[in-house]
Amino acid sequence: MNKDQVVGNWEQVKGTVRKQWGKLTDDQVDQIKGDRQKLAGQIQESYGIAKEEAQKQIDQWEESCRHNAR
Repeated sequence: MNKDQVVGNWEQVKGTVRKQWGKLTDDQVDQIKGDRQKLAGQIQESYGIAKEEAQKQIDQWEESCRHNAR
């Protein structure tokens, strides 16, 4: 799944985001609207982790989404 697919399918993707990062609230997920930087920021804030770690988690999540889509 690439950036354009995430933004364009945000309503469908929100569920997988909530499953992956359960500490994120519905309001936080709604505000992200497919923006990778906003997602990283919300993960950082909710989990108290560094920006690099949040981005690494997003990379891994995107990769798993690609594999599941096949």
